[in-house]
Amino acid sequence: MKLAVVGGGSTYTPELIDGFARLRDTLPVSELVLIDPAAERLELVGGLARRILAKQGHPATVSTTADLAAGVEGAAAVLLQLRVGGQAARQQDETWPLECGCVGQETTGAGGLAKALRTVPVVLDIAERVRSAAPDAWIIDFTNPVGIVTRALLQAGHKAVGLCNVAIGLQRKFAALLDVPPERLHLDHVGLNHLTWELGVRLGGPDGADVLPELLAEHAAVIAGELRLPRTVLERLGAVPSYYLRYYYAHDEVVRELDGKPSRAAEVAAMERELLTLYADPALEEKPELLARRGGAFYSEAAVALAAALLRTAPVQQGGEVQVVNAYNNGTLPFLPDDAVIEVPAAVGAFGVRPLPVPALDPLYAGLIAGVTAYEDLALRAALHGGRDRVFKALLAHPLIGQYEYAERLTDRLIAHNREHLAWA
Repeated sequence: MKLAVVGGGSTYTPELIDGFARLRDTLPVSELVLIDPAAERLELVGGLARRILAKQGHPATVSTTADLAAGVEGAAAVLLQLRVGGQAARQQDETWPLECGCVGQETTGAGGLAKALRTVPVVLDIAERVRSAAPDAWIIDFTNPVGIVTRALLQAGHKAVGLCNVAIGLQRKFAALLDVPPERLHLDHVGLNHLTWELGVRLGGPDGADVLPELLAEHAAVIAGELRLPRTVLERLGAVPSYYLRYYYAHDEVVRELDGKPSRAAEVAAMERELLTLYADPALEEKPELLARRGGAFYSEAAVALAAALLRTAPVQQGGEVQVVNAYNNGTLPFLPDDAVIEVPAAVGAFGVRPLPVPALDPLYAGLIAGVTAYEDLALRAALHGGRDRVFKALLAHPLIGQYEYAERLTDRLIAHNREHLAWA
């Protein structure tokens, strides 16, 4: 089986390769192609990928190329993990919104919109070329903002599904706290990409006993500490929000913290330089410990499980494997349009992706989900068609902005900082 990774020169890639090596029985990859225009990075990452596979006795071949069509030809699945504009663009996304008193973050708020505007046209161009060269391939999108990018892909008719590591990360955290194997925990994970809550933690499967009350009673302080939210918030919700909800629940506090401090982008850029130096060492045969600080924890396990289910390379339960993915709503959340992209547990198999039923949501969650979905709809229109007015409307609709003076100032800054990536600007 051939898999292709677009953005294969990413410093994330060794995490993915390590997963392919460890989980070879789940996903028997025979050929892996890393695709990236950054030739120097690509060769460093490709060399380490070959050494990781060889060290673990995996027989797959690894090749590298800048030629997208040749790289994806014959692939069963294509993974997208690209960053248009690199860390330099991320640095801007995380700084200029702060000038207007708004959170600076690469997937949330004004910075997230900037990333969507840069990314959606590029991803759609890539997807069209994938469709020509590998018409039967699944596209697995890990490129942020995952919800908006996945919606763009699906609306264009591509065989696509979005993937995020938030759910699997929380599953592993909860399993460690409860001292049970991760595969025994099923999360009632509901919302949009980077806007989700764990409303239940079920032991043994989707119909298992909900142990979330026990988890919060015994470990609320630990979980709240990692989310950097007061313990009382979790206790009053009776749920566990993703760490991205802190941008909503403590927006002004986050802005004060970020203002004047080095950005996460600067930290990541420094890490990437160090990681590439490590990757260049021919003696390195495994992913370095530093990679865990880069982000994307458990991405490889989630990606392998998703690809295996879609491609049916491992035995699957009747009705498919249950995994948390980004997919069309199709009535799952009745207050959203069918073509909204939501992040929930779904049955995944050769048939594709079918979100599982979700209980009626409290207005506390449904209201914010509906508001951010409206923003995402406007953001996608701006990404597809351009125009200052569309950018302004998307910013005005975002729950973290919502004031016309902020939206005007942010629109000007967004366009000024992204002209080279916006064909219409």
